[in-house]
Amino acid sequence: MAALGRFAWLVVLLSAIWVVQAVNWVTGYVLNGWLGLIPRTVAGLDGVLFMPLLHGSFSHAAANTGPLAVFGGLLTLTARAHIAPATAIVVALGGFAVWVLGGAAIHIGASGLIFGWFGYLLARGLVDRRPVPLLVTVGVALIYGTMLWGVLPGQPGVSWEAHLFGAVSGICAAFLLRGRLRAL
Repeated sequence: MAALGRFAWLVVLLSAIWVVQAVNWVTGYVLNGWLGLIPRTVAGLDGVLFMPLLHGSFSHAAANTGPLAVFGGLLTLTARAHIAPATAIVVALGGFAVWVLGGAAIHIGASGLIFGWFGYLLARGLVDRRPVPLLVTVGVALIYGTMLWGVLPGQPGVSWEAHLFGAVSGICAAFLLRGRLRAL
């Protein structure tokens, strides 16, 4: 039972996303306008923090729940002590990059965080060069490697900027936290 407690943070995050989604739906998605990331506006700067919790529909939240659970689970199993700092780097650095360089739109959704964790898990094995992180890197690359196409512009209504800057910030997190990580 104690082992399941390690995943409590992930359950809290996923629950928060779904509670916010329900409130957002009930209010006609007013939270997206209030708390979404709007590039280069002071009012949209709070979106750096809130963007991962906001979604445009139940299907949008559902589409992000699976990858968050998988990558969050991998982080819990292999880099538990650095989930918070890696996530903070991804959210702050990736979100700020979207705020500075993103296209004119309200950017919402947890995909920047997903791509950040993806980039972190890919880079961590190469940076640390230890067996468990390397195995995770290979597994993530083989199973989710096609996600890399998501960092390119192309799909209307999708913040490829959040994907790109999330992935880059995840790679930065792996380098910034290198040598301080221990596989469990």
